[in-house]
Amino acid sequence: MGTVTAINTVRFSVGDLIHHRLFDYRGVIVDVDQDLQGTEEWYQTVTRSLPPIHEPWYHVLVHGSDHATYVAEQNLEPDDILEPIDHPMLLHFFSGFDRGRYLRIGPDN
Repeated sequence: MGTVTAINTVRFSVGDLIHHRLFDYRGVIVDVDQDLQGTEEWYQTVTRSLPPIHEPWYHVLVHGSDHATYVAEQNLEPDDILEPIDHPMLLHFFSGFDRGRYLRIGPDN
């Protein structure tokens, strides 16, 4: 008999626009992890609110900047502006923008 692994349900998908509840920035999801993929040292050093590590975490391009960030799901909410973001790495991940979300590069657009 095999081991049963719990799979978290993610609230956001690649291409979704988000708003960070604590730091008040907009961004777009570029990757999703089912749970924290950082080290314990990173978690203790970088995260301020110590969000759950066994819930989804997201890689986000931050609007109006040139960096990405790694954010726990509990700190995100849907973006209500639904307008494109400004980030130099957008074309590395997406082929376009349509109806409030970014379209992934690849055959499954």
